[in-house]
Amino acid sequence: MYLEVDLGFLVDMLVLNIYNKQFFMKKVLSLLVLLCLLVLFGFSQDTVRITHTNYTTVFSKSKHYPVLVEWWETKAKDGCDKPLPRKDQFAPDPQQKELTSIVKDYVGSGTDRGHMCPAASNECQTPLVLTECFYMSNMAPQYHSLNAGDWKSLETLTRDLAVKNDSVHVWAGSVGVAKTFGPHNVAIPTQCWKVIYIVKTKEWMAFEFDNTTNKPTGLHSHQVTVADVEKLTGFKFK
Repeated sequence: MYLEVDLGFLVDMLVLNIYNKQFFMKKVLSLLVLLCLLVLFGFSQDTVRITHTNYTTVFSKSKHYPVLVEWWETKAKDGCDKPLPRKDQFAPDPQQKELTSIVKDYVGSGTDRGHMCPAASNECQTPLVLTECFYMSNMAPQYHSLNAGDWKSLETLTRDLAVKNDSVHVWAGSVGVAKTFGPHNVAIPTQCWKVIYIVKTKEWMAFEFDNTTNKPTGLHSHQVTVADVEKLTGFKFK
């Protein structure tokens, strides 16, 4: 979103009203409130928030991938003896069917339908819960080397942490547009990210991944600070 600010007007306001601080501050406050509303309004216009049993997704209408998915990993969700079998039934989200009818767009795109909230973290409850995690509102285009490499390793680590420490709060998403594909112009993100908070130990972990065809390099090479992810995404986690 582009917003033009008349700097000359602000300077004039400062000079003309330097002796009327109350009037000047009211004008400045009004401008700041307007700016915040425009930023929030612009963001909300491009995204839709969808809540399911185990996760909430903020899905971009223009990019056709989730910019933010939030969920909890727990021992009960990740530590069952007999997980449900995975069926890979990718489907449009029934809450936003028209917007997320992009399953066929991925064919020939060179990317995987990459889970944000992982399938393996939804196999210990009901068939409906597992079905929900395969909605396209939970998917971002990831190159296979990332999806099956370091991203998968982080999913496994997160589940291990949940089984050991119980409650783990997780946020994940994607940013950027490398290129688009399919009839709906689905965007391939330039980067994917994840933030983890372990309640028991009060430990934060954050990761950023370039979405490329490069070979996996290990999680240590992707670990960053929470502040780094906040700067990349504009979201606040702490």
